[in-house]
Amino acid sequence: MDVQVWTYILVGITFAIYIGIAIWSKAGTTSEFYVAEGAVKPLTNGMATAADWMSAASFLSMAGLISFMGYDGTVYLMGWTGGYVLLALLLAPYLRKFGKFTVPDFIGDRYYSQIARTVAVVCALIVSFTYVAGQMRGVGLVFSKFLEVDIFWGVIIGMAIVFFYAVLGGMKGITYTQVAQYCVLIFAFMVPAFFISMQLTGSPIPQIGFGSQLTDGSGMYLLDKLDQLHTELGFAEYTSGTKSMQDVFFITVALMVGTAGLPHVIVRFFTVPKVKDARISVGYALIFIAILYTTAPAIAVFSRTNLIDTVSEQPYSEMPEWFHTWEETGLLAWVDKNDDGLINYRPGAAIEGAPDLVRENGELVRGNSGEPTLTNKLANSQNELYVDRDIMVLANPEIAGLPNWVAALVAAGGLAAALSTAAGLLLVISTAVSHDLIKKQINPDISDKAELRYARIAAAVAVVVAGYFGINPPGFVAQVVAIAFGLAAASFFPAIILGIFYKKMNREGAVAGMVAGLLFTLAYIIYFKIMFPEMNSLENWWFGISPEGIGTFGMLVNLFVSLAIARFYPDPPEEVQEMVESIRYPR
Repeated sequence: MDVQVWTYILVGITFAIYIGIAIWSKAGTTSEFYVAEGAVKPLTNGMATAADWMSAASFLSMAGLISFMGYDGTVYLMGWTGGYVLLALLLAPYLRKFGKFTVPDFIGDRYYSQIARTVAVVCALIVSFTYVAGQMRGVGLVFSKFLEVDIFWGVIIGMAIVFFYAVLGGMKGITYTQVAQYCVLIFAFMVPAFFISMQLTGSPIPQIGFGSQLTDGSGMYLLDKLDQLHTELGFAEYTSGTKSMQDVFFITVALMVGTAGLPHVIVRFFTVPKVKDARISVGYALIFIAILYTTAPAIAVFSRTNLIDTVSEQPYSEMPEWFHTWEETGLLAWVDKNDDGLINYRPGAAIEGAPDLVRENGELVRGNSGEPTLTNKLANSQNELYVDRDIMVLANPEIAGLPNWVAALVAAGGLAAALSTAAGLLLVISTAVSHDLIKKQINPDISDKAELRYARIAAAVAVVVAGYFGINPPGFVAQVVAIAFGLAAASFFPAIILGIFYKKMNREGAVAGMVAGLLFTLAYIIYFKIMFPEMNSLENWWFGISPEGIGTFGMLVNLFVSLAIARFYPDPPEEVQEMVESIRYPR
């Protein structure tokens, strides 16, 4: 059977499982909808947390970024992994003991202010919608390639599945669906890694294989071979870093502290019965996450090596079938600039408008004019090949010549990763509207049934907005997600940390800090990413800090403004200070 048939089978089976779980675990109360009644076992919660955590960025885009960026790409690996440890050790137990299952609820009560709660709701919505945009792009990528449907319809199908189990089951349905999705995504990620590691190095363990000698008899180590391939083509050595040290530091910190402020992960610590169970589930989740995160660098090296070996200096007419099927998606493109029929893969831009390549009436359209657009800059570039970074994990099995069922399995895994995180984010959005906005501020006397209805309506609206972002993607999955983490770092992290560890932080300081940090970070990102993308380069960035790393600076702005403004206003009430003291002592 070909890849498409296998994909229909495997994706169909997994979707049937997700829908079946949603029907079985339909939420009937707000407690079930918001936190699964706090009755989830630690092992189950750890697996669900891992699936919630490992989004399309982790599954699809992180290895792709590392494969193209080499050493520089490890900032995503370090930031996201370190961020989870920070969240697990520094915040999770205290927030769980505080007893408020949403970040806006914690901030509203800790800072004794409805204004603080409202600002936190706005921050949660901005962060969640930015994050979910990356997930829906991942859904569109998978559907457009493997099921050969237009990205529009691919996203619509993904929206329908998420809508069904997120809106019907709430946190209860999402939790048990995410357990199934974790099993699917980790199996899909590891199987090709095992196969390709054996092919290239003879080691079945990818974490060992990518640092081992090749089996081709050359006696070379795989990383040395990749360094050699890079330098021969004019790229920097794969194992060398080109990013400035300050940008590496700022991106890593933004990802770490942004992780600690992500609302869809924090809520998972309220789905278990006790604080002790929250700590245990954190440990399980860290193990489950580490399996994928320690494998991603190996997959990056495997896919990069196989790609260069397969396409560089090879005749276009002899390219394997996978090359041409990916061309049809617009995520891979070749322009023969010197008319020699060979694929010259070099540094530099291959074609203008490459991310916008589409099919019209069955024909591939390159660039905005319908033909390869070669400005002087692009014409002088020797590079003839455009490869979207987000396809590297999906195309990896086909490039390595693995069986068709493996490629289909990876497609099912990519959908599982994207949908699991998207569902968690949509729940955060619906909870922010129904619980933190309507229940806590607009109508405190609302009935449980009415609140549940508003939660489902908010989730439905959020699904539609998320679908729009999937159809009109704002960038690479990992880059979009990195921006979401930066926004979380600049808005939530200081308010949460000061709220737990500094009992004299008052509402005026917290609100001013959140607003200042969020507005500064948003302005910087919008300026370089939307208003003037042509200026998005090292020489124009402030202090050499990229938009992906500016969240760290925004966090510092937040901290400075919070502490400065707090000095001009009275300390919090005594009962609030006593509450802060109490949550730091174990019971």
